[in-house]
Amino acid sequence: MFLKHTMTGKMIEVLSLRDLFNPLHDTVIGRYHYGEEAQDPESFDKGELAFCSDEPMPKCWTDPTYRQQQSE
Repeated sequence: MFLKHTMTGKMIEVLSLRDLFNPLHDTVIGRYHYGEEAQDPESFDKGELAFCSDEPMPKCWTDPTYRQQQSE
């Protein structure tokens, strides 16, 4: 899956979707997607990632208490 790194505006290829979907994980492993060669994997803070359309990621991917906030 590709997401945008909001700090640089570059595309990130997320290598671990399980970490991306888990709200208890604050970071994901991915690599910048630019140039002709694959870049080295890095750790990215989920708070600095968004969809390519600049839409933020769903709360259920980033906030472990998102269901508690809905019931209040």
